[in-house]
Amino acid sequence: MRRAGVAALLLGLLAVGAVVALRWPSAEPALGLGCDPKDVHLDEAGVARCGPGKPLSAAQTLTAGGRLDLNRATEEELALVPGVGPKLAKAIADERRRRGGFKSWDEVDQVPGVGDHKLDALKATAEIR
Repeated sequence: MRRAGVAALLLGLLAVGAVVALRWPSAEPALGLGCDPKDVHLDEAGVARCGPGKPLSAAQTLTAGGRLDLNRATEEELALVPGVGPKLAKAIADERRRRGGFKSWDEVDQVPGVGDHKLDALKATAEIR
């Protein structure tokens, strides 16, 4: 009886983990401000609002559901993308410099360390401009 309870608990935890893994990172804005994430700026008090103001930092942009510019983001900013980290961020920045910028996601996919999952995370949180 006890083993059945433990097995059911483990299966439940696996199911929750699978749902989280499939839904994260989400492309939905986290702040629910009701405007395009590109239109979110900081007002004079430093509060995120729709409209004019100071641009958001990379971390704030990601929190608001915005996307980083893959060809302009610093290594530190790229490391904020879920699953990237400092080592891969450096590899991405080095390859970007070598190429003179990325023109397609196929070029990003060729960076050593970028696999399917990390490429999906980058596509969800960055764009090539």
